[in-house]
This record gives sequence, C-alpha cells and structure tokens, in this order.
Amino acid sequence: MTSTLSGALEIVVRTDPGLVRELNEDAVFANPARGLVILADGMGGYNAGEVASGMAVSFLASALETSLFEPPKNSEIDASDCSLTRRCLKESIERANTAVFNAANCELQYSGMGTTLVTAIFHENRITVAHIGDSRLYRLRDDQFGTITRDHSLLQEQIDSGMVTPEEARYSQNKNLVTRALGVEPTVNPEINEFDVYPGDIYLFCSDGLNDMLFDEDIHQVLRTSSENIESAASQLIQMANDNGGRDNVSVVLVKVLRTFSA
Repeated sequence: MTSTLSGALEIVVRTDPGLVRELNEDAVFANPARGLVILADGMGGYNAGEVASGMAVSFLASALETSLFEPPKNSEIDASDCSLTRRCLKESIERANTAVFNAANCELQYSGMGTTLVTAIFHENRITVAHIGDSRLYRLRDDQFGTITRDHSLLQEQIDSGMVTPEEARYSQNKNLVTRALGVEPTVNPEINEFDVYPGDIYLFCSDGLNDMLFDEDIHQVLRTSSENIESAASQLIQMANDNGGRDNVSVVLVKVLRTFSA
C-alpha cells in the first residue's frame, strides 16, 4: 500500500494514568503518514495488563507495517484493496493474540493477562476498524456524534436484549465486564468494519477510562467547541475524566481528516 496520506490527517495522542491506578495499563500508537492507529487497554482485573497491552500494540504496529506497507511480493495483488486491509488486520490480530496468550501461559507472573483493542487503518478515503472488548471509536461528522464500534461487554448485551435501558446503563456497576479480549483465549474474534471518510471528520479512539467518566454528550461538546484545535480537545478530555474521579487510566487518540486521500 503506497502512502497517499501526507498532510491528510492530523493526529493527537494522549494517555494518562488517572488518579487511582498506580500503573498505566493503556498503550497507544499512531502513525499519521501510514494512517495507522492502535489503542489497547490492559485488563484491570488481570495480572500484568500493562504487559498485555504493550505487547499487543508493539506486535500489531510491526506486523501491519510489514504486511500492508511493504511492496507486495505478488505484482497482481492490489495492496490498496479493502479486502487485503481487512485480511491483514485479522491475521495480525490473531498472531498478536497468540503471542500474548503464549506469554501468559509461559510466565507465571503474566498468568491471565489480556487486553482490549481498537485499531484502524485510514486508506482510500475509508477507514477499516477492528476492535475487541470495550475500547471505543467515536466519530464526529457535521455535528453528528456517536460510536462506530459496539462494545463487546455484558452491559451491551443487556442493552441489546432489553434487560436495561441505555439510561440505566449509564449508572450500571457492570460496565467493565467484557465478553471478548485479546490474549485470554487461544483464539480471538475481532469485529472488523469499514466506513467512508470525509474531510472534516473527527475520530476519537479511547479507553473506557474516558467514557466511564464522561457522558457522550460531554465528549461531543468538547469536540464540537474545540474542533479547530484537537490538541486542546484531547487535553480537555483527559482533564475532565480526572476531574470526575479519574478512576482508571485514560487514553485518547484524536484524528482529524484534513483532505481526501484516494490513490
């Protein structure tokens, strides 16, 4: 996949341990020139969550750079094709899962570790998104704001089944019980989707340390009022999460689309 992204994306990365946790178990990575973003949240209830998230991000960044951005060995392969992007994401995540799972089973101090994941590749005026667990991707477009990922969590399943309303879910004590994670089982099932991208879009990747502390309306307000300065928006979001208790590590990656980027 040849890079056509120079000057197309503005990306800001922030991560903070919060006010309660001693360790920051989140890990983040972004490469604007490649259109690649990765965010992982080490499982708070597992041992060595920071190791799991760090391994996942490091492994994926390396694997995706190799599989997507090196010249294809087969000249007939179109490396910009969406199906190739999806396949590379899926295979890289599966290999990362194996690496984390094997480390957890070979080293006693890492036993049971795992991580959530949300990662995306911007390409051909599209975004291909893969996620596992409850780390999220939001989108702001023309003042329309909402998630484009759906949590893999017990609470989301309860909302889907009608057991609780979205309003009741805001105050649930079961927010952090995920139904999928990377590294805790021999296999993993990432959810992968694709969306069109337009100039002016703002994408927010975040760990649950943000959305557990802030309502979506609050996040929307920050992005709306600071859309011209996403560095300020990122700092405000971190500060607001901490002002509201900072009970978890909080990480955000903001991506603003400045122009089209088709080949």
